[in-house]
Amino acid sequence: MNNVAQPTVIVKDSGFSDEDWSAGFAQPDLHAANCVSGIDLGSDADPSTLGQYLSAPAIRIGFPSFADGRGFTLARRLRLMGYTGRLRARGHVIADQYAMARRAGFDEVEIDADLAERQPQDQWLARAAWTRHDYQSRLRS
Repeated sequence: MNNVAQPTVIVKDSGFSDEDWSAGFAQPDLHAANCVSGIDLGSDADPSTLGQYLSAPAIRIGFPSFADGRGFTLARRLRLMGYTGRLRARGHVIADQYAMARRAGFDEVEIDADLAERQPQDQWLARAAWTRHDYQSRLRS
């Protein structure tokens, strides 16, 4: 078994980019109040505990499977609670879910190099105009 860490790719509205968060991420139980690292949350995080993370500079929410949508709910809840920091989806998020991730409140998506190869940048960029195809906005107009 190969234990070498898989390189990651950060997906933003402008396409693929390199990692630019240098403070790291820590599990919630290891995150001290004065720590400058971000928080790593699993998709199974208890929504009733999210309030304690509102001052974190960054939160990364894991997606163990592209079929597990709990991370979208956590992101939306954090934003509705007033979270203004950096919010990142990590793991099994596919290009077709990028618009949903952005609407839920994520700023970016972290994927591994294998997924980036299977779903190249052009597939993600095709969904980067996520505000244009929002049916809720169209209904409100």
